[in-house]
Amino acid sequence: MAQQAQAAGVSVTSSVVDRADTIHGTIVTAAVEESADLIVMGTYGRTGLDRFVLGSVTEQTLRESPVPVLTVHEETVVTAAPEGILVPTDGSEAARSAATHAIELASETDATLHALNVVDTGVVWGDVDVGMVLEALEEAGREAIDEVVDQATAADIGTVEASVASGAVHRAIVDYTAENDIDCVVMGTHGRTGLDRYILGSVTERVVRLSDVPVIATKHTEGD
Repeated sequence: MAQQAQAAGVSVTSSVVDRADTIHGTIVTAAVEESADLIVMGTYGRTGLDRFVLGSVTEQTLRESPVPVLTVHEETVVTAAPEGILVPTDGSEAARSAATHAIELASETDATLHALNVVDTGVVWGDVDVGMVLEALEEAGREAIDEVVDQATAADIGTVEASVASGAVHRAIVDYTAENDIDCVVMGTHGRTGLDRYILGSVTERVVRLSDVPVIATKHTEGD
């Protein structure tokens, strides 16, 4: 890896770390100690029970890292200057933090910023007024989108596209990415661990597994 970096004219340092810690814990510690701005990791993109129960080093790292984590598959094409950046939002603090990163990246690269909210129709079940619930979710989605658009406008982002979709959230994000020539997805992660994360996964982790473009996962921290 060091030889590859040197051949590309990139300044590089290398080390082999031997610590009595988990692999993802050692990676996160090294990133903090080196004051890294970004961790770049590969992911196999596999699905099935093993992914949900065992997780992967990459997924464990993006859950716990205070540093943004960029993930790629083996065949992912990384564009140095992305022309289209997607930031999904649900109005949460994690999504707001991701939007800030996405806006900064769009500002640096003069990219079009795409803000997307997905109405998760799967949460509507049981003895409820489906129409009323969906209307409330759509209204909350529009408010979350408007917040990102206002923030992007204040940052003088040249082009901002806003969309509201519906369906399974991770699938809608992946489909939007493919249909709109997105070069990079920026998403927030709640950074939660525990059985619910392993059994259910999270939207961000599912997008990481399925996306054909790089995904940058950011974790909201107090004072972020």
